[in-house]
Order: sequence, then structure tokens, then C-alpha cells
Amino acid sequence: MRWKGRRQSDNVEDRRGMSPGGMVAGGGIGVLVIAVIVMLLGGDPSQLLNQVPADPGQTQQIDPAQDDLKEFTSVTLADTEEVWTRLFADSGEKYSAPKLVLFSGQVQSACGMAGAAVGPFYCGEDRQVYIDLSFYETMKREFGAKGDFAQAYVIAHEVGHHVQNLLGTLGKVNSARQRMSQVEGNRLSVRLELQADYYAGVWAHHARQMAGIDKQDVEEAIEAANAIGDDALMRQSQGQVVPDAFTHGTSEQRVHWFLQGFESGDPSGGDTFNARNL
Repeated sequence: MRWKGRRQSDNVEDRRGMSPGGMVAGGGIGVLVIAVIVMLLGGDPSQLLNQVPADPGQTQQIDPAQDDLKEFTSVTLADTEEVWTRLFADSGEKYSAPKLVLFSGQVQSACGMAGAAVGPFYCGEDRQVYIDLSFYETMKREFGAKGDFAQAYVIAHEVGHHVQNLLGTLGKVNSARQRMSQVEGNRLSVRLELQADYYAGVWAHHARQMAGIDKQDVEEAIEAANAIGDDALMRQSQGQVVPDAFTHGTSEQRVHWFLQGFESGDPSGGDTFNARNL
């Protein structure tokens, strides 16, 4: 993926090193549960936040080694802005780009206070994407998801949730889940997450030329999607797979929907909610 020296987004807010105080997700067994769920990417942060008190005086130092990661993230966000602005315009709509907040340690969002264990997430209440850049290293170390395009896939997935929010899909799903059992709600969440994977693929399709996306990049995204499927993470964390607890889809499903979006480039083709077979 070509990103060095390219246009960076103006919609990046750097809160690294700041200490918001208050509460932070984490602690004991809870941190393991959060890590497993959220590493799937793009879950509903309101279910994972505000769990364990943190030291309000604690601050984080900014790692100079993250400078390239910050630039990469900003360039990738700029590419999502360009692609989705054009696709929305093709449908006679106006795209309102999300802000991306970089944080270290913990961060305050409109969805609550989140700790670094929560990983990347999208908050529909303030229409912002939140990323602790150290998560990229976690992807490599814990899940074997290497390469810059694996990281771009993470960003594109979260922006996919923003697209869902703009289209009204996210609000409808969150409202419907409140009237369902946990198992039924989980099944609906899977369809929501797989659609975000599809939108990530749509973005990659349209960003191929300007970002220099090649076959190796696509393989990196597939590797990442394989690593963070519900079934793969459950085997890694607890040694068994519980389908009723799936919230994001299996590795096979995540790869399938990303590739569907990548191959078609059609944002209207990712109707995971009416798909008979996921």
C-alpha cells in the first residue's frame, strides 16, 4: 500500500498523552472478556465501557516510534473520505466524514470512558472513530495480522460503521437489539459487523489506484479477517467455540464479505440483513 507523503486528513484529533480521568475499561477477568470481544473490531462500545475505576492522575507518554503510524492512519482516513464522498455523491447524498481520535491509555467518548483494552471502536453518539495506535502492534503480536493494509482494514471497518450510522442502519439495529434476547441480538450484531466488513472491501475496491493496493495488500486484509473471526478468537481464548455468543461472524464469513465488497465495489450490494447464507 502506498501512503508515504500522501494527503493526510484534517479530521484527526490527537489526544495521546492526555489523561481524561474517571473510569476505564479493564481489570481482572473483565479485561480478558473485553479484549476477546473488542479485538473482533467495531463492537458496540456502550456495552464495554465504564467498568473499572482508573487513576485520574495517570498520564501516558507519546511514543515517537508512532509517528509513522499516525501519518499512515491519517492518510488512510483521507482515502476513506475521498471514496465515500464520491460514492455518496453518486447516490445524490452528501457524505459527512467522521473525526478520528488517537488516544493512549484511555479516552472519553460520547459513549463513555474507554480503556486501551477496548481497541478501535466507533461511537455513533459523537460520530467519531477512536484508535489507540498500540493496537496495531497487538494485531501483529497476538493475532499474526501483519502489514500496513491489515491496519488499513481496521480503519476502513470502523468507517464502515460510520457509513451505517449515516444511512440509519446502525440506529435501527441498536433499537431492535433492545427488544431482543441476547442470542437474537448477537445474531443481528453479526450481520451489522459483516456489513461493515463489506464496506471496508468497497472502500478498498475504489482506493486501489490512489493507494496502490495490490494482491499482497488484499492477502493482508484476508489474514487479518481470518485472525479476528469469532470462532478463531474463541478457540484462542477459551479453547471452544460457542456460536450463540458470536457477535462479529466467523473468520470465513468476515473474509467472504470483505471480498464481496472488494470485488463488486457496489455499496448497495452488502445487504447482510436479508442474506439467507452469511
